[in-house]
Amino acid sequence: MSEQSTPSSSLSVNAIAKLVITLLCSFVAIGLRLSHFHLPPLEGLVANGTAVLSAAFILAWAAEALQVDIAKGLAMAVLAFIAVLPEYAVDLYFASMAAKHPSYAQYAAANMTGSNRLLIGVGWSVVALCSVYAALRKRDPNAQKEPSPGVSLGDGYGVDLMILAAATLWSLTMPLFEQIALWNGAGLLLLFGFYVWRVSGGADAEPELTGVAQELGSLPKVRRRVTVALLLVAAGATLLAAAEPFAESLIATGEHFGVDRFLLVQWLAPLASEAPELLVATIFALHGHGAAGMGALLSSKVNQWTLLVGTLPMAYSFALGKPGALHLDPRQVEELVLTSSQSLLGVGVLLNGRLEAWEAVVLLILFLVQLPFPQASVRYGLSMLYIALAIVLFLRYARYVPGHVRLLLRKESSDEG
Repeated sequence: MSEQSTPSSSLSVNAIAKLVITLLCSFVAIGLRLSHFHLPPLEGLVANGTAVLSAAFILAWAAEALQVDIAKGLAMAVLAFIAVLPEYAVDLYFASMAAKHPSYAQYAAANMTGSNRLLIGVGWSVVALCSVYAALRKRDPNAQKEPSPGVSLGDGYGVDLMILAAATLWSLTMPLFEQIALWNGAGLLLLFGFYVWRVSGGADAEPELTGVAQELGSLPKVRRRVTVALLLVAAGATLLAAAEPFAESLIATGEHFGVDRFLLVQWLAPLASEAPELLVATIFALHGHGAAGMGALLSSKVNQWTLLVGTLPMAYSFALGKPGALHLDPRQVEELVLTSSQSLLGVGVLLNGRLEAWEAVVLLILFLVQLPFPQASVRYGLSMLYIALAIVLFLRYARYVPGHVRLLLRKESSDEG
């Protein structure tokens, strides 16, 4: 456990203002839920969506500050859970409702695939391109040779990458059997457990904090712990209050305006829940810390692909009252194939420890192309393209794989994690 080197007795006016605004937005959803007041679809979507977004910001700040007070191994598990909590709250509702109304299963798949594809297609790409921009601003005009544009990952990234590769290959069993069964989830949760164990052996280091999280982490111990605990409780209460009306507002808004409800759930819900994480990673990249931003998003991808997806069949079975599986229709199958294929390419581009600028542009373009074309033929065509590019990169960077595997299987108290 580490303490911040420059403790502060209070928060700045700027930090207080941000906390007050996000808390007020969060309390709107709690007030609406307690009063049983139902807003029209669009207004409900805005109010509850803003609450989910605010709760995600609060969780991000509190979770980062929490690293100051807990050991690395425990921090990994706690932070992973907190990171996926906004997505989990919405997906948990859809998965639970699917036990009573099977049509809701498609929305659980929509939210899960959207959040995963958003992380790689937008998150990874933007961090890499922002890193290039930051490097260009600081470049030395007298330098003999400019480094290739892109972002390098920190030490130990191979552990995350190999877990992501294993989870991606395992995820292909879901579209293959056209269901997300308990055994699918168990495999992913085992990978998550191994991931947490594997990265928990490194020496505790002072966490890199920024903005509100940095100020929270610099508070005196008792005040810091009480403040962080209250923020986590407030954010958790907000998600409990807002998840159901937000999810239902997404569906109702689609019905009201004639918009594809699947696409609304797939993209609006993840945007609200992942915006803080993407913003923090982008800020890191713009300040020349692209490796930290990229590392956070890589870890988040592992968490979502294992912990989040792995718990869906459990939530469904709990609501059903007996073991069961979320059955996938043809559209959900194609979405999962596309998501797994993108994830495979994501592994491929990082095998050499860098995300080059051109690779980031390719990931972004392939993500944007799929948005206006929901047809199955386009989805499967893009999937084949993702897989073809992944194969090329795996062949090109094959020499790096043995080193990643050795790192994954080596458990030392001093590893980089």
